[in-house]
Amino acid sequence: MAGHSHWAGIKHKKGKADKLRANLFSKLSREITVAAKLGDKDPDMNARLRSAIQAARSANMPKENIKRAIDKSSTNTNENYDSLRYEGFGPDKIAVIIETLTNNKNRTASSIRTIFQKYEGVLGTQGSASHNFNQIGVIKIDKKEIQEEEMLELAINSGADECISQDEIYEIQCEKSKIYNVKKEIEKKIKNFISTEIEWKPLIEKEVNDNKIDTISDFMEALENNEDVQKIYTNLKFGTEK
Repeated sequence: MAGHSHWAGIKHKKGKADKLRANLFSKLSREITVAAKLGDKDPDMNARLRSAIQAARSANMPKENIKRAIDKSSTNTNENYDSLRYEGFGPDKIAVIIETLTNNKNRTASSIRTIFQKYEGVLGTQGSASHNFNQIGVIKIDKKEIQEEEMLELAINSGADECISQDEIYEIQCEKSKIYNVKKEIEKKIKNFISTEIEWKPLIEKEVNDNKIDTISDFMEALENNEDVQKIYTNLKFGTEK
């Protein structure tokens, strides 16, 4: 759930590409429950829920887990989650944006502040780091779903701004206000999506040295392991060791 950042690359370098499934499923389940609680229980009538279920399926979450998360939105009516954003600067002054879903604001704020302090970072106020980013709509599709030329044409016709071909996926980028309209057009030909998100894309990436990998990686992992953290975005870019 690390969002638009180089964190996936860091985890690969450290051999930690496989997260604990329980941790990932817990975060996905929470998003499904909140989406179902705030809108229709039918994913065809609730774009946020549909996207959450698609992300869960891409992570190979069992169907019964998805159903349980949807049902929980009706049974736990007294438990409310707030979407909160935290911003700050981590090790080597990398800009960090953290999106959370929490039922205890004080617990979440305290935990995140402790992580920043432990790794000599600074947790700031809203706006302190986000001016280093743009919010955009990002739709990710497995390359097995469609040929590249077809995907490019489909992206253009749907109103997207970019169609980036990566190793195993297509990343469709658009204005955040257009994301569900763009997706609705793409859905006419493609039914399976990896994810549909509003992401924070760095305006300028900050290059840090490879000898900072361990510290930054431990910092990011500590954030990801926090049960309330849903997504993390940074502007970091690794350079060469000096």
